[in-house]
Amino acid sequence: MQAWYLVHTKPRQEERALDNLQRQGYPCFLPQVPVERMRAGRRIVQPVALFPRYLFIQLRTDGQGPSWAPIRSTLGVTRLVAFGAQPARVPEAIVAQLQQQVAELSAAPQPLFQPGQTVRITQGPFAGLEAIYQMPDGEESAIVLLTLLQRECRAALPLAQLRAC
Repeated sequence: MQAWYLVHTKPRQEERALDNLQRQGYPCFLPQVPVERMRAGRRIVQPVALFPRYLFIQLRTDGQGPSWAPIRSTLGVTRLVAFGAQPARVPEAIVAQLQQQVAELSAAPQPLFQPGQTVRITQGPFAGLEAIYQMPDGEESAIVLLTLLQRECRAALPLAQLRAC
């Protein structure tokens, strides 16, 4: 019989822990969703852990299969989450639902900014001002709403000049 458990990883080492555990023969699941990010002035889509520092591992409860002992010493792993001396079981239904939702979310990446979100302009003549993100304007720019001289003005700015507040 198999059950899902939770592994606590070192900071930003979820993928390293996942890779090393899978190489040792442990079935694992790391829920990730695609998110738009700005890197070197360009918009990229990057997978991000849904639960930072955690991943799910499937282990046999009948003593068969790989030993649980190597898990703690695996690169990227801090520990197996436990309550007292007993490792915490995660219900199969929760993991199955997460797998289904992650598959659905992977089809469309989470956008860099949401309409109505407050952003800060980092470069150019409006540097330091806050604005309200309205909508994308092509691949590399966006329409924002600025307050200048007590009036609201729409402006098209490069995405590289915007940061979330």
